[in-house]
Amino acid sequence: MEDRASARPGRLRIPDWDKSDRPRERLLTQGAKSLSDAELVAILLRSGTRELSALDLAKLLLREVSNDIDRLAGLRPAELMKHHGVGEAKALSIVAALELGLRRRERGVQERPQVHTSALAFQELQAKLSGLGHEEFWVLLLDRGMRLIDKRRVSSGGIHGTVADPKMIFREALEQGASCMVVAHNHPSGQLRPSEEDIRLTRKLIEGGRMLDILVQDHLIITAEGYYSFADNGQMH
Repeated sequence: MEDRASARPGRLRIPDWDKSDRPRERLLTQGAKSLSDAELVAILLRSGTRELSALDLAKLLLREVSNDIDRLAGLRPAELMKHHGVGEAKALSIVAALELGLRRRERGVQERPQVHTSALAFQELQAKLSGLGHEEFWVLLLDRGMRLIDKRRVSSGGIHGTVADPKMIFREALEQGASCMVVAHNHPSGQLRPSEEDIRLTRKLIEGGRMLDILVQDHLIITAEGYYSFADNGQMH
């Protein structure tokens, strides 16, 4: 890694940038979705050359494939290593990372179920919530096509309730790049009617989702006997 004396005059190395502008720091604080293709490749490269920062080198690699990630993923390690500053370790890191991304995309389209009704949301969460003796709060994170990205437990409490923090819920959605969500919690008592607190929380989530451009599709209350859907009862406006 170059030192300050070897840096080309007038060019700032990535470590010299403001922390909020560095790819690794932004990945930690804002999530992978906030980074450009070049910034993600720069993180894989880790370092550049005397003349080029890791980001400059990443931009050069992308420019040579017309900024097409699929074409970059098709390059062999030997082809990447033709570029000054890309050794074997860097080339293998890029190939391995992009291959994982391709596999995830191929499998994801086939395997991720659509969750566009309350009944389908209930199917996803019934096994998690219906038989519990304490209350838990879960979120289904969905993409724009209502396909399931992930399901996460947000909080766990006692027999009489659990605290669901909207900030935690939306943080999960933002980190996973979700466009829609279904939230749910169980009532160990078997009572399907929503409480006033359930109604207030649902309204908060709807309003927060509007500000962040994340659709809160439904809120389910789940018991051993079945479920209650806010959406089916016209309470998601």
